[in-house]
This record gives sequence, C-alpha cells and structure tokens, in this order.
Amino acid sequence: MTNHPSRSFYSPGFTLLEVMLVLVIMGLAASAIVMSYGGASHLDDVKKQSQRFEVVFNMASDFAVLNQQTLGLRVEADKNTYHFLRLDDEQQWQLLTEDSTFAEFTLPEEMILALKLDDLPWDTDDNLFDNKVFDEELSVSKDSVDIGKEEEKKPQPPQVLVLSSGEITPFSLVFGFEPEFGSEQAVYFRINGEDSIPLTREGPLDAP
Repeated sequence: MTNHPSRSFYSPGFTLLEVMLVLVIMGLAASAIVMSYGGASHLDDVKKQSQRFEVVFNMASDFAVLNQQTLGLRVEADKNTYHFLRLDDEQQWQLLTEDSTFAEFTLPEEMILALKLDDLPWDTDDNLFDNKVFDEELSVSKDSVDIGKEEEKKPQPPQVLVLSSGEITPFSLVFGFEPEFGSEQAVYFRINGEDSIPLTREGPLDAP
C-alpha cells in the first residue's frame, strides 16, 4: 500500500490564492504597460492601488472561509500601510504569514489612506459586536485573555474583521493623492465594504 503524504490544512486555500494572485499580477503588468505607453498619472496610480486592495481583501475573505479562520485588517494611516492578521486558537491576534500577499503593504509616499468605521451610509445596527466576543477596538474581549504573561510585543488588533462565515465589519477606505503645491488636482478612490464581499469602488472623486 502506497503512503501518500498528508495534505496541509491550508493547501485548498493556497491553490485558490495562487491562481488569483497570478491573475492580479497579470492585470497589474498589463496596466503598467499601458501606463508606460500613454503616460502615468496620479489618477492611474491611485486607481491601481485601490484595485490592488480590493483584490487582496477579497482573497483574504476567501482564505478565511476556506480555512475557517477569523482574519482582520489593520490600517496604519500615519504610515501609509495596511496588513492582515489572524485570530489564533488562544484568541490572540497574530500576523498572517501563510501568504506574503497579506503582509504589510506600503503605499507610495505621495498617497494617503483614510479608514472610516462610523457613520457609514448603510445600516450597521446588527453588527459583529452583538455576540460580545470582540470589544469596540476589535481586540479580543478582556474576559477571554489570560493576563499576566510577559511576552513579546503583540501586533496591534485589526479595525476590520473578516469572519469565516463571509461576514465583514462595515468600513470605508479612501485612497487619495493630495498635491502640496502646483496646479495638480487632488484625486480619490473609495472602497466600501458593507456586511460581506464583494466590495464596491467609487471614483475618481474630487473629495474623500
């Protein structure tokens, strides 16, 4: 009887992610060729960054569903970065290292990020905090955490949850370019997430 090596728990997710990542790379490469031929603009750059985020977030949602894990999105607007985390078996947030697609990504210096969670235009009365598993800062509730262990510095908790059920925390994320001087105009694209994917994209906009 031939023994076959056991398949990794994450292998179904990796297969889908790899296929989607190839498609993303092909799309970005095609966009780069077009922009190099016709001349790149800040509008093109901001649009491309918003598209990248949209695709990667959708991939993270697929990963969460396929692997039955709770993920989270952390946006650091002051650093112009975003990355994804996962909730481990001890209800602690850890960096999502299974795929480099979800690692910290830094936008070009001339761009801005702005995350909005409150006062969104859609109804958020039935939100992800009704079960009291998470507090309002999206960290794990204090009652479920063992306190007193001095360990290495933990990553900051996410602001947006991506659940294994396919649900997400409602959010709005603006990608923008704001010129400091000159005749160039500001340009913005906004990504909206309601209760589940797909996300929606608005833009170009004159104001965030």
